[in-house]
Amino acid sequence: MAQNTSTGSAAPPFFSGQTEPWAAWADMQPVWTSLLSGAAKGQPVLFEPSRLQALQQRYVDEFRQLWSGLLEADAASPSAPPENDRRFSHNSWAESRISRYTAALYLLGARALFDLAENVQTDETTRQKLRFAVQQWVDAAAPSNFLALNPEALEKAVQTQGESLRAGVENWLKDLKQGRMTQTDESVFEVGRNVATTAGQVVFENDLFQLIEYTPLTERVHARPLLFVPPSINKYYILDLQPDNSLVRFAVEQGHRTFVVSWRNPDASMGHLTWDDYVQDGVIRAMEVVRDIAAQGSDGTINTLGFCVGGTLLANALAVLQARGEQFAHSATLLTTMVDFTDTGILSVYVDEASVALREATLGKGGLMTGRELASAFSSLRPNDLVWNYVVGNYLKGETPPPFDLLYWNSDSTNLPGPLFAWYLRNTYLENKMRQPGALTVAGVPLNLQAVKLPTYVYASREDHIVPWKTAYETTRILGGPMRFVLGASGHIAGVINPAKRNKRSHWTSPASQRKLPAQAQAWFDAATEHPGSWWTDWAQWLAKQAGPEVAAPKKPGNARYKPIEPAPGRYVKVRA
Repeated sequence: MAQNTSTGSAAPPFFSGQTEPWAAWADMQPVWTSLLSGAAKGQPVLFEPSRLQALQQRYVDEFRQLWSGLLEADAASPSAPPENDRRFSHNSWAESRISRYTAALYLLGARALFDLAENVQTDETTRQKLRFAVQQWVDAAAPSNFLALNPEALEKAVQTQGESLRAGVENWLKDLKQGRMTQTDESVFEVGRNVATTAGQVVFENDLFQLIEYTPLTERVHARPLLFVPPSINKYYILDLQPDNSLVRFAVEQGHRTFVVSWRNPDASMGHLTWDDYVQDGVIRAMEVVRDIAAQGSDGTINTLGFCVGGTLLANALAVLQARGEQFAHSATLLTTMVDFTDTGILSVYVDEASVALREATLGKGGLMTGRELASAFSSLRPNDLVWNYVVGNYLKGETPPPFDLLYWNSDSTNLPGPLFAWYLRNTYLENKMRQPGALTVAGVPLNLQAVKLPTYVYASREDHIVPWKTAYETTRILGGPMRFVLGASGHIAGVINPAKRNKRSHWTSPASQRKLPAQAQAWFDAATEHPGSWWTDWAQWLAKQAGPEVAAPKKPGNARYKPIEPAPGRYVKVRA
């Protein structure tokens, strides 16, 4: 989720109704100005005088050095931009003294602004908002983003006799028409053809979701089935991109009778739906159907997995069932999931009382939080990678971005019902009530996550900017029952979608001698053991112990009550926002 960066009248893209992704960053200048003028919490933004003077002197000294370098003909002058900044890595930036100087002056100014933000005498929340505002402004102002200042784009225009400029204008007009920036060659992919291709059948559907049962790939399967609950904010097939990187297919290959919730992309008819609806008629309903179809163990329970917000929904559903005295699940796997919202990382810049109240007023009673707004907000977290990189490539150089399945999925955005979105912002990011026993009522019962005492596998990604890993670790202190915590390398998506066969990256686990997880995340990490390769193999070993004995694989999907409706991936996932 995301938050407002200012308590003043200037609203950032997530809350301003921007529909074009590249237009959102125009809002950041008034936010920065508002913060520096003292709008943050009504307090003046101050600097320690001696520190401010030192920063100013350093800037002047480095500027003089750059100016001297401009007057020199030597290509190795101090004005050459650093080689590790890919925006200025092309030879054309080094071959022109003016371009070198422009890039170096920009980088000098950027460092000065970040130094100022770091040295503001204010609370950490305001400082984080300042950092974010500066990041947006600085990234947008890079000379590489402007045709007249980008020697690489100008050189290509000359070499192609203007063809690159014509193609760039066509790309820009196309993106204007579709209302979003193209991040990959979307013509290469099609849901059901080369992404979301694991074979299966839709065996149940209601207004919220379709339930997919996958065709077994082994002669025998575990008696206890496995249900995936993906985030309702995204389409499920991040878990089933292509055969060689599909977590769904991996689970099926391990002999698990596997089911996945495919959330419907909300339209206006769903604008009234709430968090309770998604817990009761979504997750709990899916668990009921899976248990009815496939649970063959003596206790009739199933294994469950939730990813990101899907994990939060799953944890709520498990707590609701516990309060009702019902035991549907034997175990839970939570991937990059938050149930504690004390530290939400960079996303905290988007939430404060004013912004949440605005959403409650506009969407709390009904309506949709559009996928385009959500996509714009998440792109703002990594603007160079997810915005300006494509401004330069698509528009200034007239290129078509290469095909990439993950970015195709990322561009396939979904809407959210307004009441659900407003409730979630208020009760999690703003007030952090979910971890407090009895502070919330969900699906008609007081919510108490501490009463959930299932074997639980908690996974976090070390470089995750959406769910900080130490926040994910807090789950081990909130839920009851036996816990296994595993930390993977990389970020929110790449850390999770890390196929075992590729043997890339690494992961950390508790030492074998550790019988109880430490209270503090850092203490766990200090004692953890690093292993090469994917965490999937560790999870597979853990899940096998939860899955019961092997039985003959079913010859047909569903049962007499829940018959196949249509082949996977179904209709719901193909509806675009």
